Amino acid sequence: MRSPAAAPPRADPLGLLPVAQSYVDAAAARGELPPVRVADLAAAGLRLDAGYCRRVAGVYDRAPARESHPELSDGYARLKRETVRQYDLLRSAGIRVEPWLADGQPYRGARDLVAKLTATRVLHVYLTRDGHGPGRAAADHPMCEPSGVRVRGIDLLYNDLFRAVHDVFGHAMLQVGMGVEGELRAAYVHMAMYTPPAHPVLFTEHVSQICWFFYGPHLADATGRLPERGEPGWVPPDRRPYPPQKVFRCPSELIDQFKAGFREAPR
Repeated sequence: MRSPAAAPPRADPLGLLPVAQSYVDAAAARGELPPVRVADLAAAGLRLDAGYCRRVAGVYDRAPARESHPELSDGYARLKRETVRQYDLLRSAGIRVEPWLADGQPYRGARDLVAKLTATRVLHVYLTRDGHGPGRAAADHPMCEPSGVRVRGIDLLYNDLFRAVHDVFGHAMLQVGMGVEGELRAAYVHMAMYTPPAHPVLFTEHVSQICWFFYGPHLADATGRLPERGEPGWVPPDRRPYPPQKVFRCPSELIDQFKAGFREAPR
């Protein structure tokens, strides 16, 4: 564990912080979200705890592929509905979403994404149909249902929309990378734009998978230790498998611990 490190102050070239704040304020006025200051969340210090990340990764690794429970159904219904609202929000902010139809990934990383999005206000989304976890989209996954949004003749899935709003209101708004710390920061701030009943499935869809990718038991050596960069057995991120896409109830204490890992600076 290390002491909390505050996010470095960053510019907001796309003007996204006021857009996110207005969304949160409106939802708070309706009683859907607690009132928060998005800029404070963005500047919060992060206490990155590798032991915690390994616990989350272990829970994800051992979890069943699919669970059926009313709370899960409600959580995913909220996640899908609220993701569509946020997709409409980014479009109202002048950002156009386009499906990525070329080979490979649309961006080399978060810095490339921010630079191109700032220059063009066009966001290319790698389609779920081309990659969802270690394989292609699974028809029985809730996020793989059609969202009703059609762009350039392609019916976008809910997961396509989620990738878009996560890239915009996570990485682009915060200008954070796609390593473990950047992903956790993006998840923490973006989670504030979703109603609390959606947080468990949002945590499973993002934080749990990030922890598995960077700290999963599949990366450990014969003694159970995770090799560090440069050590024998260390696997670079571009050679690691993506996690299987699961649907299950994540223990609430893990979500509480995740949020407690961030500390907002006094005003």
